[in-house]
Parts: sequence; structure tokens; C-alpha cells
Amino acid sequence: MKNVWDEIAESFDATRRFPWKECIDFIEEIEGICIDIGCGNGRHLPAMAEKCKIAVGVDYSFNMLKIAKEKVNGNTLLVCCDATQLPFHDETFDNAIFIASLHNIKERKNRIKALKEMRRILKKNGKALVSVWAKWQDKWRWHFLKEFFKPWKEHGDILIPWKKNGKEFMRFYHLYSMRELKKDVAEAGFEIEKAWSVKKATRKHADNHFLIVTKS
Repeated sequence: MKNVWDEIAESFDATRRFPWKECIDFIEEIEGICIDIGCGNGRHLPAMAEKCKIAVGVDYSFNMLKIAKEKVNGNTLLVCCDATQLPFHDETFDNAIFIASLHNIKERKNRIKALKEMRRILKKNGKALVSVWAKWQDKWRWHFLKEFFKPWKEHGDILIPWKKNGKEFMRFYHLYSMRELKKDVAEAGFEIEKAWSVKKATRKHADNHFLIVTKS
């Protein structure tokens, strides 16, 4: 899937120019050495760099990081790596954000591995903001109701197309229920401080879930 994100990086960036309020609110409360896991085009890194001593952005897509590089300043480091194998020592970071990226990792065991990696690199009492797409949002609600009785696949898995220059690029997503997200985060060893859902592009049902978690 890496080649898909590399291929669509520029057109994706055009739709993701502005940071989310939820992320800015969280970043305003943190300090020290901080990391944005799955930073994509880097839209949250300038705010993180302004507030923190050092801001680190990591992403699997090299082309996304090239775009992010154009937005950051001197106290920001960009690293191309897999979220399930972060190249940092234990307890390196004071705080983290993991925004709209966990849901792009195939298989639950790998998503939990990525969450455990985030926990490993956080210092004790470090906080993280995690967000994922909601399973029961307006657009995909009927699709997942029909998929409910297919035990041979993880419920929530879906390929979502991205159109560019007349072509379709299929992106893997695992859309979450809030209950499932809480379960995965708890299995990774985090304590949940706050949980909420928001409507960003939907009218009736929330399309994004957020958690603030702590490494105890």
C-alpha cells in the first residue's frame, strides 16, 4: 500500500491543508520531545514544533514526507518508517499524536503492535491523542451492516478509492467502532483519559473517534 500513498501524495495534500482543532487543542497542552506518528503531509507539525522542544514526524510514505518537509522548521525531524517498528529508544518522547493513520494498518495484530510501539517510545505518564475513522458513519453504515456476517474478514476492513487523473487508487482502511478502539488501546497497555466522537463530513452519525490516552 506504500506505493498508493506515494502516488497520491500531492492530490491528498491538497485536501488536507488545515490542522484539526482537536489536535491543536491537544498540542497546546503538551511540551518536550513530541512525535506525530503517521504525520502524512505534516499539517500538524508546525503547531507541534512551535509548542515542543523537538517535533518528530514519521510516515511510511516518502512522498508524503517530502511534502511535509516544505512545511516544517528547524526543530523538526522527519523519519520514513513503519509505525509497527519505530526506530527510537524506549521512553524517548514526552507526548504523541497518532491521527487518522492507525486505521490504515492491515490486521488487528499489527494495529495493536503499532499502539504498543507508541507506548514503548513514550515516557512514563506521557500522553497521546489517537484518532480513527468511525465504522458506523453515514457513508459506510449500510456497507458494514451487510458485511456483518462475513467471519472470514475483519469487520471494518474496506478498500476506499482515491481518484487522480482519471485513475482509482485503492486505499486500505479499517474503520472502528468506539468500543473496538477502546479495546485495542487498552490491550496495548494504555489508560484512557478521554473518549469522544465528532462529525467532520457527516450529518447524522460521527465519522471520527478520538481518544486521549496515558502511559501509566
